[in-house]
Amino acid sequence: MTARRRCTEISGNTILGGSVNKSELIDAIADGAGISKSQAESALNAMIDAVQGAVAGGDKVTLPGFGSWSQSQRSARQGRNPRTGEIVQIPASKGVKFSAGAKFKSAVKQ
Repeated sequence: MTARRRCTEISGNTILGGSVNKSELIDAIADGAGISKSQAESALNAMIDAVQGAVAGGDKVTLPGFGSWSQSQRSARQGRNPRTGEIVQIPASKGVKFSAGAKFKSAVKQ
């Protein structure tokens, strides 16, 4: 049996495999914006830091057409240890939720 490799195209760059890593994303940003790779990396890092900081502070970050990030609250609850069946307490926690925007959803559906 042979494995099929998927190709992903970002800003005209074809990437083999089913996922895009950070350096490939930086290359695509640099090519798409006509800037150097170091400038693209700085811009991407700044965007990531800004989103993380805002969501960690309880704010919702929205990029119209792309999506929004927000903080979600999980209340404390009971669970079971799958190995022993013992009931355990799961503490309350915070998480991150991403909701894709309409433009993003339609691009994925095509």
